Amino acid sequence: MSGEGRLNGTLPGVGELIGYARCSTVLQDLTAQREILTGLGVAADRIYLDKGLTGTSRARPGLDQALAAVRAGDTLVVPKLDRLARSVPDARDIGDALVARGVRLSLGGAIYDPGDPMSKMFFNMLAVFAEFEADLLKMRTREGMAIARSRGRLKGKQPKLTARQQAELVRMHATGGYTIAELMEVFSVGRATVYRVLDRAAASTPGPAAVSGPAPDTPA
Repeated sequence: MSGEGRLNGTLPGVGELIGYARCSTVLQDLTAQREILTGLGVAADRIYLDKGLTGTSRARPGLDQALAAVRAGDTLVVPKLDRLARSVPDARDIGDALVARGVRLSLGGAIYDPGDPMSKMFFNMLAVFAEFEADLLKMRTREGMAIARSRGRLKGKQPKLTARQQAELVRMHATGGYTIAELMEVFSVGRATVYRVLDRAAASTPGPAAVSGPAPDTPA
């Protein structure tokens, strides 16, 4: 981006390096991202992780810890911009907030410099592509589930959600990337059914209280 870059695989003169890596599902492996970060000079104990969380949600504990760990003069290092954010406004907010705090942002070893027009343009382009990929993935997920529902399904009353479908609904809701209305559309169920599944999941898992919603009318 700017004239600054890598030196022997590490970032020169950038204070303390704080790394952040993320994957969207619990089945994905963060090893490759860890190796990129350590190759750029980030200490293993200074890498913060989020697993099973999408980049469209800011409710990410690992990201919060990484942002809290950096101080003025430090550098937040991410393998790629889409690991940090999957929307243009979010990417800009995070990048600008870091710069305002005197913290530099490294995307795979290239320093984001908002004062450099070319660097800023490249950053915005990466953010646009990251958001496009997230929207495309969401659309493909909906299309795939619509095709699956259309095969072998009888007309009439909607079938109950299987245990696997309920688990997927809970997982999708937890990412923060889907609204209740979108979950209703994806699974072809009513609002009460969505809330009921979320309430059951919350009741069976120690933590926050169940999601409040309309009173149930039919079993999930």
